[in-house]
Amino acid sequence: MTPMIDASTAGVLAALNERSREIFRRIVDGYLQTGEPVGSRQLSRILPMTLSPASVRNVMQDLEELGLVFSPHTSAGRLPTQMGLRFFVDALLEIGDIGDGERRRIEADLRAASKDRTLENALVEATSLLSGLTRGAGVVVTSKDNARLKHIEFVRLEPERALAILVAEDGSVENRVVLIPPGLPPSALVEAGNYLNARIRGRTLAESRAEIEGERSAAQGELDQLTARLVDAGLAGWAGLGGERQLIVRGQANLLDDLTALGDLERIRLLFADLETKTDVIDLLNRAETGEGVRIFIGAENKLFSLSGSSMVAAPFRDGQQRIVGVLGIIGPTRLNYARVVPMVDYTAQVISRLVRGPFG
Repeated sequence: MTPMIDASTAGVLAALNERSREIFRRIVDGYLQTGEPVGSRQLSRILPMTLSPASVRNVMQDLEELGLVFSPHTSAGRLPTQMGLRFFVDALLEIGDIGDGERRRIEADLRAASKDRTLENALVEATSLLSGLTRGAGVVVTSKDNARLKHIEFVRLEPERALAILVAEDGSVENRVVLIPPGLPPSALVEAGNYLNARIRGRTLAESRAEIEGERSAAQGELDQLTARLVDAGLAGWAGLGGERQLIVRGQANLLDDLTALGDLERIRLLFADLETKTDVIDLLNRAETGEGVRIFIGAENKLFSLSGSSMVAAPFRDGQQRIVGVLGIIGPTRLNYARVVPMVDYTAQVISRLVRGPFG
């Protein structure tokens, strides 16, 4: 997996010689492993080249002037800044691959969870699996409109409003209020329900709407104008990821363990507050839809994590038409093992995509 390098990252990369890059890489590696500052004496002992502690300190000062590292206190040790972590992820991170055993486990567990043809069960399993494998919190956001429908019924509430009752194949039921044309006769609600039920079974709302739009000319001969308007009103606002989102989070306790180890109870409180702000989590995951492959969000790059100092690794999954139908990811401390987490999130998203195109597609 090749990192995307923008102009500013390329500029910093050009400013670093081989010695500076190696020292910076060792500082970041030490932080990701222990969370502790790395000092010049320690670096001089582990570097592949021969450098005195004084020479290492000079390089560390140069890295600090570039904004890549900082000293948390008066000691000679350094930690990466948020800018430094972003630079490391974009330019120096060596993405590995997950082992065959982990691939088989992800594939087997997700396929087992999908046997009842319920996408939500597979997504819940995906979040739990990622959480267990990475020791972070697994998150998924997807559109509720991805459920495959079994039955729909309209019940008039007021002269211009009706209740649409949607029953999915997995047994879930959702009620939605829709606007109806003024003067619509009661028989038109029944007629519209019959019309839709002859076409929606086993399809998502998006698929149903696409088919109905394709049959628009035939529909005009089968329904009167008011009923056709009801069909449009009932489906137009529901299809696609622009509708109501569903958020699944598993493994918050892992975050508690990680942050307790760092001794920062206030960050724990802030992070749990973050996770409870579902709108912000969904907004962040939605941003992951805009690019190809895995996206990495670090710390204050998103308002959700501006105080808690956390990161997210996220990847979209797609249906048979290559449309993005959801995003899954991992939330954890900024010292996530990115080299391990990135390919794991990427592969899990690939498996979910295949399942969406298979049992659910």
